[in-house]
Amino acid sequence: MPLPKAPARKGDLLRSTDYEAQAAPRADKRGLKPRDAEPPAQAALELHDGAGALATPAVRTPQLPAPAAAAPAARTSAPAAAPRLRKPRSAGPAKLFVLDTNVLMHDPMSLFRFEEHDIFLPMITLEELDGHKKGMSEVARSVRQVSRELDALASLASKSGPLEASAGIALAGTGHREAGGKLYFQTTLLDFKLPAGLPQGKADNQILGVVQSLREQQPGRDIVLVSKDINMRVKARALGLPAEDYTNDKTLEDGDLLYTGVLPLPADFWERHGKTMESWQQGGSTYYRISGPLVPALLINQFVYLEVPGAAALCARVTEITGKSAVLKTLRDYTHAKNAVWGVTARNREQNFALNLLMDPDCDFITLTGNAGTGKTLMTLAAGLSQVLDERRYTEIIVTRVTVPVGDDIGFLPGNEEEKMGPWMGALDDNLEVLARTDASAGEWGRAATNDLVRSKIKIKSLNFMRGRTFLNKFVLIDEAQNLTPKQMKTLITRAGPGTKIVCLGNLAQIDTPYLTEGSSGLTYAVDRFKGWPHGGHVTLARGERSRLADFASEVL
Repeated sequence: MPLPKAPARKGDLLRSTDYEAQAAPRADKRGLKPRDAEPPAQAALELHDGAGALATPAVRTPQLPAPAAAAPAARTSAPAAAPRLRKPRSAGPAKLFVLDTNVLMHDPMSLFRFEEHDIFLPMITLEELDGHKKGMSEVARSVRQVSRELDALASLASKSGPLEASAGIALAGTGHREAGGKLYFQTTLLDFKLPAGLPQGKADNQILGVVQSLREQQPGRDIVLVSKDINMRVKARALGLPAEDYTNDKTLEDGDLLYTGVLPLPADFWERHGKTMESWQQGGSTYYRISGPLVPALLINQFVYLEVPGAAALCARVTEITGKSAVLKTLRDYTHAKNAVWGVTARNREQNFALNLLMDPDCDFITLTGNAGTGKTLMTLAAGLSQVLDERRYTEIIVTRVTVPVGDDIGFLPGNEEEKMGPWMGALDDNLEVLARTDASAGEWGRAATNDLVRSKIKIKSLNFMRGRTFLNKFVLIDEAQNLTPKQMKTLITRAGPGTKIVCLGNLAQIDTPYLTEGSSGLTYAVDRFKGWPHGGHVTLARGERSRLADFASEVL
């Protein structure tokens, strides 16, 4: 039985005479009252059984509300309450995305990234995939993975009967529930006419012709070309065809939204959070337990600072978040010479934050980003040498980087693996020269011995031979990490064994790898995924300390 509508205002208590009038049989039905009629002071509660006959209430209690004015309207016109349906993700029919070959080469799992929309693969796309499947390159591996996914979809669909091109193949059949659309293959020759100036035999122009033909066959549906090739999208738009870039690989749409790891506190922080604050000292550090409106915006291992004129500055790190409270721990001051790390002291606030992370044995993964000259490599090498040679926390330092040249390649390099990586490690040699100058009292012979000892503890490895390795008690430094893809970044990070610390350094404004942007870089991917992890940290270095020339050049050039 459908429930009557809720009363417009608070119901009155029922009297005993109302119960008797409720149970008495009624010869005629009450008509609907006009809207402007005043509702009665004492309303009657009508209870119905399944057949529509009046029934006497089983429990008589004066606390029941009496929605009598709305009951007749609900009985005559209000339908039964329907179950709430799930709102579709997009209005209208599902779109049909025509994928270019480079999208599948870029992301083998792109077939399952279009939610409820359908995918159309031209036959020329499959032909191009077949031509790139051989080899050991990253493109060849992606093509082979796409071929395996297509084979699994086709095999699963063929078990229920012969495949029909018009029916399509459900993309969710292989366990990818996020894909709610279907996959369609081109099985017939589509008739299309492109401008005479375009070569008809070129693969890109054939895909454009397929898009144009599909738009003519299905005028009521959105047909969109998806391609990573900029020129392909320009030609499509010039012909009046909708084209989009594949953006699912981007972690962030805007690089300015990247997590910085540093949060400035408002000037009224103590007034709003000091009433319920608890503080104590332990191990030479001061801890503050706060609760207030700022706690939901904090993350584990995030640095906060408060600098108010006329008051002592506060620099702390978030070490614990429990419910609506957070614990802040004051930092060690590495700007003072007594806390120098291998002769290196912090010159600004962000460098002090970075050294606190680098020297913390509980932080297993650290990412440092910043412009050229902010001290990323120098601080990381100093922290690594201090913990390898002085504290004996790690056995050696392993340095690696992706070998992407800025200009033209100079050809093959002679020697073994370490000798081939030598020209790529110029930044390492420069920073080691700076670190060797810190000990002026050792003399020429002492500095030479120190250099030999330092060199023996640093191993230079190539990124190409990292698959399958496991690092035990190593200090791993990944330089120029902005040139890594998310897949390469995952390969390197998963090499870490017990007692290993990995530090990723990079400048997102200097990406040299083709097809990578600030939003799709592996460094951006790692920073976004590891933020808030109790054993990881990130700091964006803002101020350059290399020279005044380098600082001015980074701003104006």
